[in-house]
Amino acid sequence: MLNVFTLDNGRLKGGLFQEEIETAEDLALSRPIWVDLESPSVEEKGWIRDRFGLTIPEDIVDEDLEESARFYEEDNGELHIRSDFLIEGSDDADGAKPARNVRVAFILYNNVLFSVHNEDLPVFRLLRLRARRIPALIEDAKDVLLKLYDADAEYSADVLEGIYDKLEAVSARVLKSDVTDAEAGEVLGSIAREEDLNGRIRRNVMDTRRAVSFMMRSRMLNAEQFEESRQILRDIDSLDSHTAFLFDKINFLMDATVGFININQNKIIKIFSVASVALLPPTLIASIYGMNFKNMPELESEWGYPFALVLMLLSVAAPFIYFRRKGWLK
Repeated sequence: MLNVFTLDNGRLKGGLFQEEIETAEDLALSRPIWVDLESPSVEEKGWIRDRFGLTIPEDIVDEDLEESARFYEEDNGELHIRSDFLIEGSDDADGAKPARNVRVAFILYNNVLFSVHNEDLPVFRLLRLRARRIPALIEDAKDVLLKLYDADAEYSADVLEGIYDKLEAVSARVLKSDVTDAEAGEVLGSIAREEDLNGRIRRNVMDTRRAVSFMMRSRMLNAEQFEESRQILRDIDSLDSHTAFLFDKINFLMDATVGFININQNKIIKIFSVASVALLPPTLIASIYGMNFKNMPELESEWGYPFALVLMLLSVAAPFIYFRRKGWLK
């Protein structure tokens, strides 16, 4: 799918207008500052080549590209940036979709921004919504790129707040008086998902920092855009400290949950230990009366067998009464 975005000087005073392109003629008539290609076909790439003189490589969004190939400038003035954008994931009726980082390739060429990606991204939707509502938000293609990174930092912050809320709910379950093994297993699964999402946010903001720093070093920004870039970096620094705090909280909850599992296991082992100790005296009595000595007074007694049974029962009850008074059975 190929969408173009143009600046309009009318009612929105610089807002972005989106138009889905279905033919090469539609693209030829447009004057965009941003061309967004979602899973573009070979035909659509051909339209871009014919209209703008830009060739889009086949491997432009590959995940296994060398790190050195993610930020560079061509001799003809093409500026290439490859960045990862976060998708939080969801538990829809269609099935759970895990959180993931999606690679997006940006090419800035002749004052037009080209973006190539394989999935629709929340950050892109957020920018399109803002650009329609806020007058004069966008002035050129570089503004589009900066606003995308700014929206990406804000989206990451919103997801972090969601992680904190979910961890608060997990804390309420973990820190209650009694936690069963089944509940502890569910809690560990929830903690693991939030830890994975927190790590993806850390990776995402780190990648955004590298991209914004590259734009600042390339001297492509004017004074206002340069200051905006510095503000984005400050926002990212605050997100770093927050992700570190959440990692500490996740580790605490993980340790607490594992501790409760160990306590439950120790309770079971304690019961077996008490039972083993309590059964030692009757085992000793049974062993004594199992001896094959000729002169054993109880063998000839009419009450010898009942006496041995009662003695064994008393030898079992006495340790349990003692352990209960000591509080070792709780």
